[in-house]
Amino acid sequence: MTTLHDLYESQGQSPWLDNLRRDWLRDGTIARFVDQGIRGMTSNPTIFAAAISGQATYDDEFRTLIATTSVEDAYWDLVLDDIAAAAGVLAPVYDRSGGADGFVSVEVAPALAHDTSGTTGAARSLHERIGLENVMVKIPGTAEGLPAIRSMIAEGRNINVTLIFGLARYGDVIEAYLSGLEELAQKTDDLSSVSSVASFFVSRVDTEVDRRLEQAARGAADADELLALRGKAAVAQAKMAYRLFSQRFSGSRWDALAAKGARVQRPLWASTSTKNPAYPDLAYVDSLVGPHTVNTMPDATVADFLDHGTVARTVDTGVEEAASIVDRLASAGIEMEQVAETLESEGVASFTKSFDQLIQSLGDKARSLSGGSNP
Repeated sequence: MTTLHDLYESQGQSPWLDNLRRDWLRDGTIARFVDQGIRGMTSNPTIFAAAISGQATYDDEFRTLIATTSVEDAYWDLVLDDIAAAAGVLAPVYDRSGGADGFVSVEVAPALAHDTSGTTGAARSLHERIGLENVMVKIPGTAEGLPAIRSMIAEGRNINVTLIFGLARYGDVIEAYLSGLEELAQKTDDLSSVSSVASFFVSRVDTEVDRRLEQAARGAADADELLALRGKAAVAQAKMAYRLFSQRFSGSRWDALAAKGARVQRPLWASTSTKNPAYPDLAYVDSLVGPHTVNTMPDATVADFLDHGTVARTVDTGVEEAASIVDRLASAGIEMEQVAETLESEGVASFTKSFDQLIQSLGDKARSLSGGSNP
């Protein structure tokens, strides 16, 4: 039994892997992660850009695909093959957990982040193309993504809401989930087949807030006090997000849905690798342990946790201090909702850039594989 097993068994938190590579599927690496206690997997355009562009594993299938289809359609065929294979590896986890875990997530094209109807159609298409019950489609938690999230939940589809950076938007995401379930409940008395997570990004918050703190501290009389707040915003806000989760998934409204088998939409801590080398390597893992949560970690962070992770409930400790930190940041002119808006914009742009670069790279590879002619 590893610390990953203990994390779930004693604290109710599901460790997921934030990476997916075809060579790992083929050589048994993914299966070994699952044996060590990994209970799900997430992917995004940046992960697939690294996987597909960085190895020749995909070349044979890609060569066959581009003989009859476009480069972008070939990309989706490659991705969905990997998602289906990973879902197969995790199927026993899904079955043993009664559908609570064992999920693999695939994201709609990032260019659709501000297109409600496009996102709705793409999410529905991905679910239907893959056709596996332990797959979640990732929809960005943008303002335009919210109606798509509600629609997909109302259709009984599993959704991973991604790119959540602030409390206000997180509240909107919860509302989209609850409203979607209520709409679904008008058609069925069994809501137990629907699962969802809300991916609340963590480390990127500290990166942006620290930058603003250092800027505010230049020449300020209280520079030391401002700089002392570095590295504290992300965990503080995540703890407040968990408090909001606990509040919204209780009471009469939730009880009515739970009576029909509805599952809570678990907070998923994303972006949990430490970006600042001055911070502990598990700063965004050890400090956010608690029931009904997921932590999706890149493989290096998984290795760190297996080596020296701490299994103790922390996500709902020090919440008042967390609120105080957010208040102190506001007094310094750093509003967390403004930070969230910046990070959401940057996150969408980053994934779009990765996707565009990957399609360009695949186009170059297509020309190379076809002897220089355009496919």
